[in-house]
Amino acid sequence: MNILDTIIAQKQREVAAKKHAFPVALLERSHLFTRTPRSLAQLLRTSNTGIISEFKRRSPSRSVINETAKVQSIALAYEQAGASGISVLTDTPFFGGSLDDLLLTRSAVGLPLLRKEFIIDGYQIYEAKAYGADAILLIAACLSEKEIIALSTLAKTLSLDVLLEVHDEEELKRSLHPTIDMIGVNNRNLKTFEVDLATSVALSSYIPTTFVKVSESGIRTAEDIKKLRSHGFQGFLIGEQFMKSEDPANEVQQFMKSLV
Repeated sequence: MNILDTIIAQKQREVAAKKHAFPVALLERSHLFTRTPRSLAQLLRTSNTGIISEFKRRSPSRSVINETAKVQSIALAYEQAGASGISVLTDTPFFGGSLDDLLLTRSAVGLPLLRKEFIIDGYQIYEAKAYGADAILLIAACLSEKEIIALSTLAKTLSLDVLLEVHDEEELKRSLHPTIDMIGVNNRNLKTFEVDLATSVALSSYIPTTFVKVSESGIRTAEDIKKLRSHGFQGFLIGEQFMKSEDPANEVQQFMKSLV
């Protein structure tokens, strides 16, 4: 199996156990479940930066990125630097994240939060709502078209935005549904983990303007963003570039200044 297959197999076991231990009825009692989410998609359309800063401790492609970073302080630094939103990894086995990271981020900032997770079941969308997320990620590579429609429809009934991630034209074509708010082009191949911004450029013309275009992975400089903007991208998800620094707060501040 490739790494994506391994992750999904683990996620299926994880979700089954959670459903049994902590059913949806309990998630719906969370005080955050009644909170009105803030639209990430709408904010990206009007943002000066379009930066979605990501908090993650490690990844399968890089192993440890930053194990000592404190999620609340980093999230606050992202907000103060001018980020449009924050992506929080909640997968534990492969990325070292947790739903507690999402909860702590929600307590620290008012920005829209994206739950970055391998979502395969509606239960995880209820979790996202209960822990303070404003948007969820769906990954076309691990979902059928029917699953994409069902999961995105559920998200909309809970007033959550949906970022649908694609890697190629085939995934994109089966993902253009009205229940999707943002199309994210992942420049990292989830099977090989190679990164190439040309992926975003190649797919940009196939994404209708009704969707917010988001480029993910491999964005390292202001020039990268200028290039992507010229192809209609309004959102730029950046994680490793900030998190690998010994001082992520300073790194994001300097990056934002370079955009001016």
